[in-house]
Amino acid sequence: MDIVFHYPPELMSLLIDTIPLLCRSKKDVLLFFRGAGVSRAITADLGDKVARNRDSVTKFEIVRTVLTRLNQLGDRTLRERREILKRVTEFEDFSTCWPEDQLKAKGLVAEIRRVVDVKDSFTRMRQEREAERKKHQEERRKQQTEIQVRQDELASIKRDLFALFSEDDRQRRGKTLESVLARLFKVGGILVREPFTVRGADGEGVVEQIDGVVEISGDLYLVEMKWWKQPLGRGEVAQHLVNVFTRGHARGILISASGYTEPALTTCRECLSRAMVVLCKLEELVRLLDQEADLKEFLQRKIQAAIIDKNPMHEPLG
Repeated sequence: MDIVFHYPPELMSLLIDTIPLLCRSKKDVLLFFRGAGVSRAITADLGDKVARNRDSVTKFEIVRTVLTRLNQLGDRTLRERREILKRVTEFEDFSTCWPEDQLKAKGLVAEIRRVVDVKDSFTRMRQEREAERKKHQEERRKQQTEIQVRQDELASIKRDLFALFSEDDRQRRGKTLESVLARLFKVGGILVREPFTVRGADGEGVVEQIDGVVEISGDLYLVEMKWWKQPLGRGEVAQHLVNVFTRGHARGILISASGYTEPALTTCRECLSRAMVVLCKLEELVRLLDQEADLKEFLQRKIQAAIIDKNPMHEPLG
């Protein structure tokens, strides 16, 4: 309790008035302090006074002197001050007091309990406010750290994506693009399954290559990425549509670095009645990184446009 770090004046006065009433004799007062762990060094001279001439000092003077000395010693006597206060607030057997002091002693002990309760309540409230403040500070630090980590990762993704435009090796560029986009989805809070292949049952080898699978609002989307020089035509988008159709409730996202021909857009638009397919240009993702826009919101707006407007190639970023 903060209240016993140093006895405040109000409590000090109450203890000086109360402890002498709880002890019938001056020796009992000294014994009370000894029982609370107060060292003989603090009470020795007072004990000598009582032994030489019991009328040379009163019980109240003994209590005032001892408590003042304990207060002055600060941290070193914190345990003793705690124990003294504990013994007074837990005092129950007032029959040990002089009969004429019993009622007054009960009232003073009750008042000390009240003061301690009030002081302790304010202490707890301060502690709770401090704990809440520290909690908010820690949450803010955590949020700031998460924001910084996210910004650093987005900067890394942006750097790696831009570097691909000067990559001449198509195979290396394709693999790196898969990794870059997977990282982009993860930073955007979208669950990602890495690329996988499907092989035929009778030794047919690889019959299907899926660049990745993502989950958006509970729906699974097969992701396909194409980095071609020419816009994707009807035949190029058809294979991805087949992969989507053959998976029941799956949906599709197709990303092209070279855009789409009008026949390809028409084919995807007609297929919306059978399955959700969203088209995306790589340059849209470049703009998204430049604008530090939210990937999940970006894709949800494209999905809404496909459902409501039957437009698989909506461009939310303009």
